[in-house]
Amino acid sequence: MMSKALAGRDLLRMADLSAEEVALIIDTALEEKAAWEAGVRDKPLAGMAVALVFEKPSVRTRVSFEVACARLGATPIVLSGPESAFSRGETVADTARVLERYCDAIVLRTFAHGKVEEVASWASVPVVNSLSDDHHPCQGLADMLTVREHLGKLEGVGFAYVGDGNNMAHTYLEAGALTGMDVRIASPEGFEPSADIVAGAERLAARTGASVRVMRDPFDAVRGAQVVAADTWASMGQEDEHAERLALFEPYRVDADLMAAASEGAVFMHCLPAHRGEEVTDEVIDGPASVVFDEAENRLHAQLALLKLLLG
Repeated sequence: MMSKALAGRDLLRMADLSAEEVALIIDTALEEKAAWEAGVRDKPLAGMAVALVFEKPSVRTRVSFEVACARLGATPIVLSGPESAFSRGETVADTARVLERYCDAIVLRTFAHGKVEEVASWASVPVVNSLSDDHHPCQGLADMLTVREHLGKLEGVGFAYVGDGNNMAHTYLEAGALTGMDVRIASPEGFEPSADIVAGAERLAARTGASVRVMRDPFDAVRGAQVVAADTWASMGQEDEHAERLALFEPYRVDADLMAAASEGAVFMHCLPAHRGEEVTDEVIDGPASVVFDEAENRLHAQLALLKLLLG
């Protein structure tokens, strides 16, 4: 019965899931990854179609979703850039109601999170947020899968994120709270994660035994952590703030000294693309602690599992 729990659902943020559902997606991803490596080539979604709508540039998200669709037997319908589904002045409601007549799911990468919510409110098929300004649940699932593979567990893991309190910080707060982690977010003043999302993560943590903390000092966040994560300091749409952010965020660069404060055997994660020399040094991202390319690969496996369960 648990395998049917996600059928027909939307995924707009990590908090849309329960702890049991996160575990189900990760377990399914591990099973599907092992099956593919063993040569199993089932296509459970044969005859289905998935709309992949990109209003932001994409490498990992587009390729991983297209490959996931192909492996499952579904047809990916890519709408991007000036040919995006929402580029012709039609209302969001009308476009969503057209897409649902052709496709069995809609995957949307956009700017305002409210747009993902609006599409989901009109579409009767599953809607997946593949990135918005506030949340990145597909990356969150891939990252939880990566931690599970490398550390063997999620519960009790010390997870430190240093940098901008952006969509990745929000995602780690919710994902960590759901999975029983000790999440620490360190950001400079004025760049903290949303207070509402922190409060929501605290409520989740109270139910799962997790802990979530927001602090200023990156060394306090990283000290004793088993996972250290970073993200770009200036996301798409913030290019004009780049110089200002470089100065403010310099103390949050993940270098050898900061990694040395983490637990022995700690891993480094980054959702990519990385701006080397800014949020992370070459020594760290190319070093033995880095699992960033395992993390990138796991976008494919986590999203494949998600589509299989949503379209069950």
